[in-house]
Amino acid sequence: MMEESDTYHIRPNHRFKFKPAVVKGYIRNIVRERLSDVQYEPETVAELTRSLAESVKDKVKTAEFDRYKIVVQVLIGEQRGQGVKMSARCLWDADTDNYAEDVFMNDSLFCVVTVFGSYYY
Repeated sequence: MMEESDTYHIRPNHRFKFKPAVVKGYIRNIVRERLSDVQYEPETVAELTRSLAESVKDKVKTAEFDRYKIVVQVLIGEQRGQGVKMSARCLWDADTDNYAEDVFMNDSLFCVVTVFGSYYY
């Protein structure tokens, strides 16, 4: 009788690899649905940011990116014609890890959502 050996995944299966284009579509749909008619209010923006991040994370998890850690970053600011620059640094494997982002603006606010997908080895 042969015993089954353990299998170790060094790379993700192509079907379950993090796909930035798919995730960007999720982000775009959720953000436009939730923020289209919203006005910037400093008192409620913190809860709106948390809620939006949870919604995006929940939707991305339905895509079943097997063995990926999903990190969602949401920034909402008041639209006053100013410029904003953002950057992020990550130590990751360029073959397996990736990110998707989308920017939304209306007359009152701007929103930047970034989703990072980092593969668990």
